[in-house]
Amino acid sequence: MFEHGLWTTRLITILAVIFGIISAIILFIIASADIVHVIKLTYSYFFAGYHPEDFHADIVAEIIGAIDLFLIGIVLLIFGFGIYELFISDIEPAQRDGERILHVSSLDQLKDKIAKVIVMVLVVNFFQRVLHTQYNGALEMFYFALSVATLSVGLYFLSKVGHHS
Repeated sequence: MFEHGLWTTRLITILAVIFGIISAIILFIIASADIVHVIKLTYSYFFAGYHPEDFHADIVAEIIGAIDLFLIGIVLLIFGFGIYELFISDIEPAQRDGERILHVSSLDQLKDKIAKVIVMVLVVNFFQRVLHTQYNGALEMFYFALSVATLSVGLYFLSKVGHHS
């Protein structure tokens, strides 16, 4: 009886699943609203003939910000699906369709999937911040080039690890 009760407590993870999915939906809605705002802004500037000085950088920064939110939403979806499959049950419609995109068979696999998307979120966030950075000398430009090179090498090795796991 104790073991049955203990086994049943795993169902509390449904809260993480529900709120993770709700959070993902909220982020998708906010990111979509940001993209709609960019579309409206671009449309109004295009037809008004008004072209602010940092227009391109601002538009790109807003789009990258929306991509950042979409990626975080994807992290939450992967988390929700993974927790559900690990602690509650396999997702039958996905199995029927032969869909394996979000299938998770271990906690390590879930951590790996989430970690890769989080790295992409950090890379996107880095480039969003770089768009508005002022460089006041050769040393700062060197640091920027070094950081881009480091990110590139990191992504290269991350992709190599993904092919072997």
